[in-house]
Amino acid sequence: MMIFHIAARELRSLFLSPLAWLVLAVVSFIMAWLFLAQLDQYMAVQAQLALMENAPGVTEVVVMPVLATAAIVLMLVVPLLSMRLISEERRARTLPLLFSAPLSMTEIILGKYLGLLGFFAVMLGLLALMPLSLTLGGGLDFGLLAAGFLALALLLAAFGAAGLWVSTLTAQPTIAAVGSFGLVLFIWIIDWAGTRASDQQASVLSWLSLQRHYGALLRGVFDTADLAYFLLFIAAFLVFSVRRLDNDRLQH
Repeated sequence: MMIFHIAARELRSLFLSPLAWLVLAVVSFIMAWLFLAQLDQYMAVQAQLALMENAPGVTEVVVMPVLATAAIVLMLVVPLLSMRLISEERRARTLPLLFSAPLSMTEIILGKYLGLLGFFAVMLGLLALMPLSLTLGGGLDFGLLAAGFLALALLLAAFGAAGLWVSTLTAQPTIAAVGSFGLVLFIWIIDWAGTRASDQQASVLSWLSLQRHYGALLRGVFDTADLAYFLLFIAAFLVFSVRRLDNDRLQH
């Protein structure tokens, strides 16, 4: 299918870019440093934890806090990857060539999005090696670990969908990167405004917040409402992206 052809082309172009390799290196370094720091802290309190009844394990003390921090790190770097998806085509004036190809706007958007998700899968695989290394010296709560990485994968997919939509709005990748970061940061902290809102408004703002749904999955609370939120979020921004390209195509 043409969608997978576009996805493979997009993934290949990402790995041909020095920026993508730099992002992988920087994210891996930062997360490894945080992981080792958290592990060192766990080793320092391990004796006290052994005396506690129903004490938290290494997964709760080491892995989950690292994944919580990973959301902030990835919020900063994902816009650097998504910024060029459509804006680079617009800046290079190759977008009309895509419009003239026997492709629908949906195929173009899904192909580029799947290519980005392929890069995210590589990133997640590298990050997963860190907690999995703990199996050599102790037990892991694999259920909680799976919930944590599912949450991180959904969050990355949501960041990528929002970034793709912002990339369709401009011909400048830098503007797309800044706009994407501003958008996801706003949705991340939108529930902070609930402190001065009515109960009903606070409930709506809390439901809209990415942080609320991500945090629930990190705690091991698997609620279909959280899963539905991420799927609706992704689908909405993909539809926005398709509509934006449709409007551009009609203008050419």
